Amino acid sequence: MTKTIYWLKGLDCPNCAQKIALRVGDLEIVESADMDFMRKKLIVHHSEEHSRESIDSSVKMIVGKLEPDVEVLDYEQKEHHEHHHEHEHCHCDDHEHEHEHSHSHEHGHEHSHSHGKGESHTFDIARFIIAGVLYAMGMILPYKVPSMVLSLCAYVIAGYDVVLSALRNLVHGEAFDEMLLMFIATIGAVALGYFDEAAAVMLFFQVGELLQDIAVERSRKSVTKLLELKPEYARIIRDGKELTVAPEQVETGDIMVVRAGERLALDGEVVEGSCQLDTSAVTGEFLPVSISKGKSVLSGCTDLDGVIKVRVSAPFKESSVARIMQLVENASEKKAETEKFITRFARVYTPAVVACAVLLTVVPCLFLGFSQFTKWLYRGLLFLVISCPCALVISIPLGFFAGIGGASKQGILVKGAKAIEALSKCTAIAVDKTGTLTKGEFSVESIVPSGISQQLLLEYAAAAESVSNHPIALSIVKHCGKTFAPGEISNASEISGCGVECDYNGKKLICAKREYLVDMGISVPQAQSSSTSVYVSCDGEYCGYITLGDEIKENARQAVAQLTQLGVDTVMLTGDKEQAAAAAAEKLGIKNYHSSLLPQDKVTKVEELMKASGGTPVGFAGDGINDAPVIARADVGFAMGGLGSDIAIEAADIVLMNDSVESIPKAVAAARKTMRIVKENIVFALGVKFLVMLLGALGLAGMWMAVFADVGVALLAILNAMRCSKA
Repeated sequence: MTKTIYWLKGLDCPNCAQKIALRVGDLEIVESADMDFMRKKLIVHHSEEHSRESIDSSVKMIVGKLEPDVEVLDYEQKEHHEHHHEHEHCHCDDHEHEHEHSHSHEHGHEHSHSHGKGESHTFDIARFIIAGVLYAMGMILPYKVPSMVLSLCAYVIAGYDVVLSALRNLVHGEAFDEMLLMFIATIGAVALGYFDEAAAVMLFFQVGELLQDIAVERSRKSVTKLLELKPEYARIIRDGKELTVAPEQVETGDIMVVRAGERLALDGEVVEGSCQLDTSAVTGEFLPVSISKGKSVLSGCTDLDGVIKVRVSAPFKESSVARIMQLVENASEKKAETEKFITRFARVYTPAVVACAVLLTVVPCLFLGFSQFTKWLYRGLLFLVISCPCALVISIPLGFFAGIGGASKQGILVKGAKAIEALSKCTAIAVDKTGTLTKGEFSVESIVPSGISQQLLLEYAAAAESVSNHPIALSIVKHCGKTFAPGEISNASEISGCGVECDYNGKKLICAKREYLVDMGISVPQAQSSSTSVYVSCDGEYCGYITLGDEIKENARQAVAQLTQLGVDTVMLTGDKEQAAAAAAEKLGIKNYHSSLLPQDKVTKVEELMKASGGTPVGFAGDGINDAPVIARADVGFAMGGLGSDIAIEAADIVLMNDSVESIPKAVAAARKTMRIVKENIVFALGVKFLVMLLGALGLAGMWMAVFADVGVALLAILNAMRCSKA
């Protein structure tokens, strides 16, 4: 199977977008088709044996039939279309870049048109005002004929494009098109003598559609803006000259200059200068980070003050920004079951409502006589107005889209609606200990001397360990903080798997495991600690021991408590021995933990949790390559550590950019909020539509209420869905 992605430029009708996806998906040469309405993206899955040309022509034919004003382009052309200005001026100063960026922002997106009708919002607003004035004049005039003429003029000015679109769709055989249904309903009202009502309904419908388009476009921009991390340019030094180039033109090893207020275009290491870095766009952490020489920096972060020079460590396509953008772009392809249900539902909903409209018009007349036809025809027309499923078709994917955008503001990248839906139902999340709940690095916990001072014991241990690069050695030297002169330490040697020996200022030091000192004939008591312990002797005499532990992250205990409040059980999985695991679990407030696990054992434990959950999704959070198999196996996999391990990120459903375990409960809360709002929209939209249908069938609802059940409900559902983007 292969995948082809199209950009449907000018697509603004959610119902039409869904129809396009369904028609393309029904083609024999296509396996499946999904529509991402928010990005105007059509994803077509097909076998490689079918040529790209045949797929292209079929898609263009379907789009041309359903939406003639929509242009079908390769999705890569969208990038070129929206950012063409940034590549035109590679050698320009700050002012030119600022102008170029604003110019690209203002003109990089086409105007939103009501169902691709080719008219800007300004023109639509002007004609609706004119139509409204004519309608009002018609209502004020006491004379019937002038009033009817003014109402008809208002109808034509407000709805001529609906009429033209309806007739075109009728020719194309689109019986259940929204425009055609509105046309039939309003023309029916005119035929029944309701001129003023036909004009008012058409005007209300068009204004509602305009407001809906504006709301969708604004929500699209507000959410997408959160994800637009791509820098416009990069400053680099080549042959002693400072050049401004596109990020794609920068090579690994180039020196990049970043000034105050500028965004880092690529990943790298600071080689000169220092500054405060705003990492919120990438990690969701709003506190600035101090950056100096030797520190690694990620693209997408903003320099708040000072000038730094950065040696580029990877090309743009491998940078954090490019990978984030790729994750976000692909998120729409993993649809939730709720989205799939709405797609299936909408496919039968409109034809069913139209059938009900016909039955409501005809059946009562068979029993009550056709003298009642006018009354029942009017009620049947109400059903046609109500029948469009736009409120559901747009508000559900918009809810997930906004939810993904809202999570990204907190440094939580969700790969799709499917992950949101599964996470919202999670009742248990297994968490790897090292690097996830803990910092993944040793730190000194206690210094227990015997016959000497604490400071001298630490000095002896640091002197011996200064010759080693082992993590334990490095942490002891760092904790001591003393710098040893070259002549102070001699005859140093590492004892494989045990420790180190050396001569320090004429004294023979050993810093090693207890067993080694005992083998050397030194009497050593057993440390009263579950942590890793290092024992020290000087000239054959026991001096004491130092305990080291993997330091628990500051917010880890709070994160576990938050998960408990959300009704999620935290299960700790670790390769540590039982005693160390029990001590860590107690500090974290975790009741359920498993120790001495190999990577494959973690997979087994997660599978056991999945069986015990009775079908409720189970999550797993880990970092590093060794966690990739269990991240992939869990119902919801979290990859910790920003962009540390490509394999873990590839396997994960959710990537936590800020390496914070506290992001896990935040992700659960965001997922539940999103699903709650999505369900609210489903109940609200269907509830109002069915209520108005019932009232219409009983003769208690007019055309006004029917139009509200269509465009009014859609607009309210869109506004409600946008609450998902609030962090």
